[in-house]
Amino acid sequence: MHIDLETRTKVMIEALPYLQEYNNQVVVVKYGGNAMTNEALKQAVMEDVVLLSLLGIKVVLVHGGGPEINAMLAKTGKESKFVNGLRYTDEETIDIVQMVLAGKVNKDLVSMLEMHNGSAVGLCGLDGNMIEAEMLNPELGFVGEITAVNPKIIRNSLDNGYIPVISTIGRGKDGTVYNINADTAAARIAAEMKAANLILLTDIKGLLEDKDDENTIIRTVGVSEVPYLKKQGIISGGMIPKIDCCVEAVRRGVRKTNIIDGRIPHSILIELLTDTGAGTMIIA
Repeated sequence: MHIDLETRTKVMIEALPYLQEYNNQVVVVKYGGNAMTNEALKQAVMEDVVLLSLLGIKVVLVHGGGPEINAMLAKTGKESKFVNGLRYTDEETIDIVQMVLAGKVNKDLVSMLEMHNGSAVGLCGLDGNMIEAEMLNPELGFVGEITAVNPKIIRNSLDNGYIPVISTIGRGKDGTVYNINADTAAARIAAEMKAANLILLTDIKGLLEDKDDENTIIRTVGVSEVPYLKKQGIISGGMIPKIDCCVEAVRRGVRKTNIIDGRIPHSILIELLTDTGAGTMIIA
């Protein structure tokens, strides 16, 4: 698609106040869903992250890896089992989760960022005792609830010019390794980093007033509105934990949070650097 010079100039001018707002600020991006499995979208996310980093924004990339874990479990003959939307994780499964998330997925993302001329470093919640956790529920096995986040290693990476790429496994006081929900981990990391923004990439347009009509997107939600929207059934199903993560992040000091459509190429740039945005914003 050809874009004339005047349009390009208008786009850059529109981005200017946002670049000033986010300069030298931390933005945490939780990367998952379709944007992680579609190759073109994956490349677009990497380009967005590198560009923002070059423009002086400190991007922290927190990732999931559900499809890759499912594929590896299938190869080993293990069935993927979920309880209330969370992966049941037995002793054998947590070994596979650690191998896939902290190994293949994490290092693939680091490599892709480097291929786009970014400087990235792969981390997991075990590094620098970053994510401390305890068992969330015995019925879920080795699924963890975060008890503390120690952001020193993340800050050190950013201060040295690297984009931290973080896989969400944590460790208990006794050394037990736990699988941590990536949305939850991203929210806690954003809070500890005093981030200007937390962005959750999803497979939907945002919070919809009518879940069957993407034209009914709600652009802005105040934290105080959330209980009412839940009561009305507007926030329901899989959107509940995502909104709850955003609310928790805002309450812990994150300036604003966004749930955006990861199916749209460069949706991160659209959200951060344009007037229209790309999803639903949750603010205090």
